[in-house]
Amino acid sequence: MQNYNAHLVLKSNNKKVGRIPVSTTTASTCPDVCPFNHANEGGCYANAGPLAMHWKKVTDGNRGDTWEVFVGKIANLKANTLWRHNQAGDLAGNGKRLDAKANFQLSQANKGKRGWTYTHYDVINDKHNANVIEQMVGDGFVVNLSGNNLAHADELYDTGNAPVTTVLPSTQMTNTTTPKGRKVVVCPAVVKDDVSCETCGLCARLRDAIVGFPAHGNGKKKADAVAMA
Repeated sequence: MQNYNAHLVLKSNNKKVGRIPVSTTTASTCPDVCPFNHANEGGCYANAGPLAMHWKKVTDGNRGDTWEVFVGKIANLKANTLWRHNQAGDLAGNGKRLDAKANFQLSQANKGKRGWTYTHYDVINDKHNANVIEQMVGDGFVVNLSGNNLAHADELYDTGNAPVTTVLPSTQMTNTTTPKGRKVVVCPAVVKDDVSCETCGLCARLRDAIVGFPAHGNGKKKADAVAMA
């Protein structure tokens, strides 16, 4: 098993996230197929501001813990703790293939907690990745499959592996539907000032609705192009 450097803060300072535990994982975990990856001309919201500086320190090994220590911290969180994995970074993997052992360690450590995350790893063409995520979800760790646009969200939904989220055009601030008629709920924390991940918890639940995130941040132009493709 490859080692992945990961950092956990017990109370996030991000207003939209709320005062809950949040992790960051080394950038080498980011999948090649993600259109916001550095190699794909970027556009990731985590590539700018204080988060970018923090992420670089985690990626360089100057901040954070080994995977084993990080997983131990997750196991020690109080029961029923709502926490977000990867404000930057992705599931443990080499950019193409998920590391089953490392990810199952995480989903087991999350037992009794309410952890969730998002992933751009390919589950449509890679059965191994799909199986890993399906088992993690079965363990109680909610992995959201990240869609690039509404049509891609439909493709991900059709796999039946896990809940789905998607990027939306920056101007799409109201609920909508996919080409196949599936309901897309715009992230409540985006459209309401008094809502955060801490008070919402929608992405941490198994659900039928797709959660949409309007393009934002310094990479908004790039994200808009992806969302409207």
